[in-house]
Amino acid sequence: MGRDVPALVFTREDRRRYRDKMHTCLDVLAQMLRESGFESERPQVGMEIELNLVDDDGRPAMRNTEVLQAIADPAWSTELGRFNLEIDIPPRELTTGGPGAWERTIRDALNHAQERAAAVGAHLIMIGILPTLGDRDVGEAALSGDPRYRLLNEQIFAARGEDLRIRVDGVERLAMYADAITPEAACTSTQFHLQVAPREFPDYWNAAQAVAGVQTALAANSPFLFGRELWRETRIPLFEQATDTRPEEIKAQGVRPRVWFGERWITSVFDLFEENVRYFPALLPICDEEDPQEVLDRGGVPELGELTLHNGTIYRWNRPVYAVTASGPHLRIENRVLPAGPTVADTLANGAFYYGLTRALVDEDRPVWTRMSFAVAEENLHTAARDGIDARLYWPGVGEVPVTELVLRRLLPLAHQGLELAGLDAAWREPLLGVIEQRCVTGRNGALWQAETVHHLEKNAGLDRQEALRRMTLTYMDYMHLNAPAHTWPVE
Repeated sequence: MGRDVPALVFTREDRRRYRDKMHTCLDVLAQMLRESGFESERPQVGMEIELNLVDDDGRPAMRNTEVLQAIADPAWSTELGRFNLEIDIPPRELTTGGPGAWERTIRDALNHAQERAAAVGAHLIMIGILPTLGDRDVGEAALSGDPRYRLLNEQIFAARGEDLRIRVDGVERLAMYADAITPEAACTSTQFHLQVAPREFPDYWNAAQAVAGVQTALAANSPFLFGRELWRETRIPLFEQATDTRPEEIKAQGVRPRVWFGERWITSVFDLFEENVRYFPALLPICDEEDPQEVLDRGGVPELGELTLHNGTIYRWNRPVYAVTASGPHLRIENRVLPAGPTVADTLANGAFYYGLTRALVDEDRPVWTRMSFAVAEENLHTAARDGIDARLYWPGVGEVPVTELVLRRLLPLAHQGLELAGLDAAWREPLLGVIEQRCVTGRNGALWQAETVHHLEKNAGLDRQEALRRMTLTYMDYMHLNAPAHTWPVE
């Protein structure tokens, strides 16, 4: 959905033509998977980070247009809400320059953007859900100015035919209706990209699905929404509900949601794109001029514009991506389960754990996805989102165990092994995976720190919930800039 789209009214003819073009794209993709060379000789990794904007008091700042103009860097773009921005970190080979170089690149970019944002009265914060965000901040007026967001909002509500119902039962309870998709903007994530060859794609995607719950439990950083303490990673249920095109009667018929874990392990990347076309009507039926079959027949590389636009409106937690660059077409997995923050150090540790663990799982003689049902992998994700680092998750061979025990005994050694296979020696691995180890040893992460700090401020300082959330947010930003991992943050 990063593509610019015009403001349009779609006709039945638009939708029929778009469906035909998507089927043509599918046929061409199938032919390319059989015959064409995809770029995979020097596989790269990449990252996108979504951030919130706040004012000097830690409250939402609806100023992304001004901040984007001040930053003046094409790596930065708007997101759904006026209080959001996103940075696209340049892709790189995993071992290029070592992890220190990647950290410097990210921190330099964020520090530069923070300096420019401050000049127009805003500040950047990496956090899964902005704690000071109120339901009054997510009306239709909070949509970013780009026409594609209003168009998406219109199409989702046209499909639903009624307001969104958002309900989360956690430590406390939230039940509300929304007349715009802007509550989705409360969800800010870190997205890890992993380029893979077509023949390896199903194994890597299956591995990413299998570990999604573990990732979420360790990195949970979204315990508050609209003043209420809910799940440790409230982003997961919020995102699932805030973009749901299905009224209750359609849900009852078994129609699949657009925010989707999936329903089966796959044997080809084609399975995922084919499911997209088979199960989901188009939200934005905008056709390109390109004839993908003609482009392929004359030796070119088709963009498959309709297929990729449609894919961008289906929010899999591990999304397949087809893209064309100067070096040719490639495939990658976009891992979308993790929240933003708390620090760059935490983010890189999360990335190292994900890249290392999936690499090791793919190389196992008996892959984990052959020993665990898909439904259990999905259940792990929701259990992890609810309970965070205190979650008990299922893993083949050990049953249901505390996630910290599972990681320390089973998965962290595998992550080391996978990074070693990728070319990272111990001097590179230890600082990164050491953050994950200490999170498990201490049982602490960003979500736990946020909740404990708010409780401390309410009890010991006598603050009401809104002021406690505001004070906690300002303290969070101070620690974020220090870049010490969240498990080391004191509760004050």
